[in-house]
Amino acid sequence: MIAFVSGPVAALAPDSAVVEVGGIGIAVQCSPNTLSGLRMGQQTKLATSLVVREDSLTLYGFVDDDEKQVFELLQTASGVGPRLAQAMLAVHSPDALRRAVATGDEKALIAVPGIGKKGAQKLLLELKDRLGEPIGAPAVGAPVSQGWRDQLHAALIGLGYATREAEEAVTAVTPQAEAAGGTPQVGQLLKAALQTLNRAR
Repeated sequence: MIAFVSGPVAALAPDSAVVEVGGIGIAVQCSPNTLSGLRMGQQTKLATSLVVREDSLTLYGFVDDDEKQVFELLQTASGVGPRLAQAMLAVHSPDALRRAVATGDEKALIAVPGIGKKGAQKLLLELKDRLGEPIGAPAVGAPVSQGWRDQLHAALIGLGYATREAEEAVTAVTPQAEAAGGTPQVGQLLKAALQTLNRAR
């Protein structure tokens, strides 16, 4: 079991990163939120979860052990595989998922691509006693509310986009960020920004 990978970031893609470990490039599937904190050439340490299938070995990477633990717990629910678990963490932070399950917030789960009303109801039932209570209080006026533009811009540059492209993508998702209120999630905005860039190409 590979518990974590540590080393310089050798490559970045919209849904994965390559971390150089002892001269070997390890490909790690990551959520937009995790990718937004990575920079080419810079040292990183990602908590990892190895998913073994008959025809593949896939390593999923996370910003911390909490995110990794929630990723693994989500898969204990029937019908939730690694891709859906990662999609849930791309849309919601671990604490936001705990809060949604604890309060029976169907809408929060339906916001995840691939989860419908019935699926959300089923997940709320199955995960109720597994995820536990939220660890922290909801962030009020968190730094991300002021610095999301810089974080998003830096993440897009890190993924290899030109400065002008990054600026245009940030402008394109600004209405979405403002609609989110005080604390837009950089991971979600990065996903939306990448979609606008893909359409523009």
